[in-house]
Amino acid sequence: MDVLLNNLDLFGPFFLTTIELFLLSAVGSLIWGTILAMLRVSPVPVFRAVGTAYVTIARNTPLTLVFAFFVFAYPLLDIVKLDYFPAAVTALIVYTSAFICEVVRSGINTVPVGQAEAGRALGLTFGQILGQVVLPQALRSVVPPLISTLIALLKNTTIAAGFSVAEAGAIRSYLSERGENQLIGLLWVALGFIILVAVLSFVQRSLEKRWSVAR
Repeated sequence: MDVLLNNLDLFGPFFLTTIELFLLSAVGSLIWGTILAMLRVSPVPVFRAVGTAYVTIARNTPLTLVFAFFVFAYPLLDIVKLDYFPAAVTALIVYTSAFICEVVRSGINTVPVGQAEAGRALGLTFGQILGQVVLPQALRSVVPPLISTLIALLKNTTIAAGFSVAEAGAIRSYLSERGENQLIGLLWVALGFIILVAVLSFVQRSLEKRWSVAR
């Protein structure tokens, strides 16, 4: 307990940064991943090819390399300057959105084809069918894998510590500089992540219960 109480100035701000990193990356990944899923099921071959290529490349690239690109290589392009935190958020979005895409696409495939055909019969466009008919039903069926992907995203935020982002994954190195017990410190960090994951699991159960009734 002394390790935690004596270093609240580390645990508090660093876990807050982790939560901020997770929330921003989660929102960005959900939006971009859903767009990619729409490309993957698009009737336009070029859109499908773009979506497939993106997912294939992103899913097969180690997250550490994605971080390295946005932290070290991207600034050399001199397009938009990114500090370490925005670069970490961008890297997590680029990587996680590929997995979100596949989860959402699997949900889209569970919606009966007759739903889309009924939408077309009513004169709805492809975008309207997806946005108003298919996606609302698809998202209800993929809550567990979607939350699992977000839990993986939460744990992946620790990689940012290796790229100069002061978040929970960096606590151990700071404790080492202060001469504190690193093993105890890591146990407290692990407990913090367990609590955060428990919150996400509670959200999952709540959504499943609410949407199962809505069906």
